[in-house]
Amino acid sequence: MTRKAPREDVGDERLEIGSPKTWAGGVPAVGHALGTAYRQMGAGRTMLTLLRVNQKSGFDCPGCAWPEGDGHRSPAEFCENGAKAVAEEATVRRVTRDFFAEHPVDELARRSDYWLGQQGRLTEPMYKPAGSDHYEPISWEDAFGVVARELRALDHPGRAVFYTSGRTSNEAAFAYQLLVRRFGTNNLPDCSNMCHESSGSALTETLGIGKGTVLLEDLHRADLIFVVGQNPGTNHPRMLTALERAKRGGARIVAVNPLPEAGLLRFRNPQRASGLAGTGTALSDRFLQIRLGGDLALFQALSLLLLEAEEAAPGTVVDREFVEAHTHGFDAWEEHVRGLDWTEVLEATGLTRAEIEETARDVLAARSVVVCWAMGLTQHRKSVPTIREVVNFLLLRGNVGRPGAGVCPVRGHSNVQGDRTMGIYEKPRPEFLDAIEREFGFPPPREHGHDTVEAIRAMRDGDAEVFFAMGGNFVSATPDTAATEAALRRCRLTVQVSTKLNRSHAVCGEQALILPTLGRTERDVQAGGEQFVTVEDSMGMVHASRGRLRPASDALLSEVAIVCRLARELFGDDPRVPWAEFEAGYDAIRERIERVVPGFGDFNARVRRPGGFALPNAPRDERRFPTATGKANFTVNALEVLRVPRGRLVLQTIRSHDQYNTTIYGLDDRYRGIKNGRRVVFVHPDDLDERGLADGDMLDIVSEWPDGERVAEGFRAVAYPTARGCCAAYFPETNVLVPLDSVAETSNTPTSKSVVVRLRRAVEGAAEGTAEGTVSRRGGD
Repeated sequence: MTRKAPREDVGDERLEIGSPKTWAGGVPAVGHALGTAYRQMGAGRTMLTLLRVNQKSGFDCPGCAWPEGDGHRSPAEFCENGAKAVAEEATVRRVTRDFFAEHPVDELARRSDYWLGQQGRLTEPMYKPAGSDHYEPISWEDAFGVVARELRALDHPGRAVFYTSGRTSNEAAFAYQLLVRRFGTNNLPDCSNMCHESSGSALTETLGIGKGTVLLEDLHRADLIFVVGQNPGTNHPRMLTALERAKRGGARIVAVNPLPEAGLLRFRNPQRASGLAGTGTALSDRFLQIRLGGDLALFQALSLLLLEAEEAAPGTVVDREFVEAHTHGFDAWEEHVRGLDWTEVLEATGLTRAEIEETARDVLAARSVVVCWAMGLTQHRKSVPTIREVVNFLLLRGNVGRPGAGVCPVRGHSNVQGDRTMGIYEKPRPEFLDAIEREFGFPPPREHGHDTVEAIRAMRDGDAEVFFAMGGNFVSATPDTAATEAALRRCRLTVQVSTKLNRSHAVCGEQALILPTLGRTERDVQAGGEQFVTVEDSMGMVHASRGRLRPASDALLSEVAIVCRLARELFGDDPRVPWAEFEAGYDAIRERIERVVPGFGDFNARVRRPGGFALPNAPRDERRFPTATGKANFTVNALEVLRVPRGRLVLQTIRSHDQYNTTIYGLDDRYRGIKNGRRVVFVHPDDLDERGLADGDMLDIVSEWPDGERVAEGFRAVAYPTARGCCAAYFPETNVLVPLDSVAETSNTPTSKSVVVRLRRAVEGAAEGTAEGTVSRRGGD
């Protein structure tokens, strides 16, 4: 069986390919940020909005979850892609009922995510009845009636799926999970299932908490920072400022990645004269160009070298006091690591032994080490063992629970971590459910629900009939595009709570609802007056977010209001939960969060303080590890070299610079030299040559799995300095290549960074808009 990606309306007939950049930021970043903002918002709205982003009295950027810190903040506390995220939300463009009358659903399904997103903000609830190919206006009252009717018609609550995107506020997330559990299911998949679930699984087992153990100040104090499987220059550019400050304080930085990324080479800080007119700051002291999936082998090898250094000079390397007092399992782990086979290490990593030994000398010279990572570590079959090995490496020298040291999983979406803290989780802890029952007086379901992959399977197999999404773009965020689309189309009802149009509105069930909601930038006025919401950043800081713009439409409801009104329609006069009180004033929700979620004592008072507050973190604050053993756990992780059949490559899906998650801001990837196109595949020149292919050839990318092939057609080959044996292409265009059943052990996260593929020549002219001869090469970049 062969599955193919749906073709989109945007061709690459104007595609230009230049040389990749060797630095990030600078004047171009300012120009692109302001240019995008001006085109979407206009001059006055741009200044009014951007000067409030990430300010203590402003709103939290709807983009990434990078923290702001508690000290002085710049008047321009945003990055290029943050400005784009704000502009997309605060745009003056509107999608009205006339738009839906003009465009049938089957036409929208053929449009690209970029085209759909550029149409503007949604303005009123829309309903696609069964048998119709058009959305039509519907009142809020009738919309909630449709959802309640379909939910009540289910023969079991587990036949409904309730998805959540990362941008949902703490208050909306808490109310949402309460509604879902009041209804009777734990089917609460979220975007964490597809990104940092592997981090949470590994860290909970080893350290007792599924989050990082560092604050922003720890990066500033570190002696050595590893940045692994991560591209800060595109995905969270404000991290570059923190790395620059660390460098100025004497830190060394090791970048570990299959692709050289401009932001980790040199940073021209737009808020410094040296960044605007000078050469900026060289960030990485060492670049380890690792093969995909080789990180476990790297950290085991580094640990082996540290053990050997301790053997040569006892008492100078291993933190014996910490190991003996605070850890468990050291002896078994040490025995395993001492049996490491260097031949396998070098094959797995693609590095030389000298490169690894030189990196070990960096570690030996550093007292405090932080390891940062993102999707490059979390989306492999062996992701959880790999992150456990990172923890082993840090525990060996006591680099957890002291200043300047620790684990730093960098979350990709604003409040994705907060949503999990609020209970958006398909496998809730019994203690959390006990607290819900004590506070609200109903018994929440105890059986585990569906994660994202399991939800797709359930819809595919007819075991789930209603899909409700609180934000996000499920179709474009998930693996195995053909399987996901077929699954959603099989549902009786799909509901999308959204600010803007996306592909998930066009790939829908027999009935479909679009429920438009307020954005972070907009004023939220309820019966109790003007409201604010709260979010949790990537390092466990909770702070307020207050929008100031007039809503895009008078018909919009806040996410909290949508949840509470649906609950009142579904449950009637509910004696257990004061839904109307929750909607009227969000302080009432925060009072209940305080009594249910640990760490939120005196929530309403503390979050009103400028900068908010830090949640307790036992490993960081007390060197206490609430694991099954009561200590930090060393773990034994078998090294398995990722070997692929002859002629194949390992593909990782990546973002372009004009992209945030599934939101496409434009068709350029400035730092990688791509302009006016997205259907490109980055391949090492020697790998192209071995296959008889050339730079600029038109290719199809074919992934292979036991259930058949998956094909993404019409990609331009770009000769690029990737690691040998590896290639890269943008998602969501290549999500079709990720098999639904190819998942990480333990976490069940799709393996979007280790897809075995082969490249084949495309049939001449088969890919619309990408015929031979239409690509041009730009020089001088």
